[in-house]
Parts: sequence; C-alpha cells; structure tokens
Amino acid sequence: MKAIGTILLLIGLAGTVFFGIEAINNSEIFSFLGVDVALSSANWTPVIISGAVAVLGIVLLSVKKKKLA
Repeated sequence: MKAIGTILLLIGLAGTVFFGIEAINNSEIFSFLGVDVALSSANWTPVIISGAVAVLGIVLLSVKKKKLA
C-alpha cells in the first residue's frame, strides 16, 4: 500500500509541475489602456487530475493497516 501511495504521489507531483508550467506558458499578455491584461487559453484539466492523483497518494500513505485478530 505504501509503495503504491509513493508512486501515485510522485507521478501526481511530477504531472502537476509539468502541466502547470505548460498551462502558465499558454497565457497571452497584452496592454490595454496602459494596463497589462493576461488571458489564459490553457487547459487546466490535466493539472487538476494530477493534483487529485497526488492527494490520493498522500491518502494511501497516511492510511494505517489494521491488524485482524
């Protein structure tokens, strides 16, 4: 259980970082009346899914195994 949790946590964190950087780089900045305006055309779904996988990994790492009597 701990091995699966660790793997999910690492994959989730790597995906969050990778897709997060990609999403941030997909924004366009333009100036309107002296104000910089940023429009994002990124797809945030992979970032959300990667974050959920990381949270699932944390949950699996924190669950303690109960002993059967």
